[in-house]
Amino acid sequence: MASPTAPSLDGRVLYPVADQSAGQVGTRTRFRYHEDGGRVWAQYAGGDVVRGFLVGTRAGDRIDFRYVQLRTDGTTASGHCRSTVVLLPDGRVRLEESWEWESQEGGGTSVVEEPLS
Repeated sequence: MASPTAPSLDGRVLYPVADQSAGQVGTRTRFRYHEDGGRVWAQYAGGDVVRGFLVGTRAGDRIDFRYVQLRTDGTTASGHCRSTVVLLPDGRVRLEESWEWESQEGGGTSVVEEPLS
């Protein structure tokens, strides 16, 4: 469950703050999150991703999830991610992420956050 400093993700839409390499999420990708009782899931699409899904669990400000996506070129990819939920001073939520592909080589870090109103 969310701590007072790390609010629920339920109903929130988060955007990547920077583009990744081709075939991955980018600033045009939108993540729509849901959360219930320590379970987290989201759908995402935009940019090079036609449709993506993530499912995982949350303990405090930590989320551990798996993701799978269909790209515009018709390929699929999957991986594992660990995220930290951060409450920004202006009340928006940010996820600071470390991820690795399971379907191919590679990994990295990324940040997604709620947009400014």
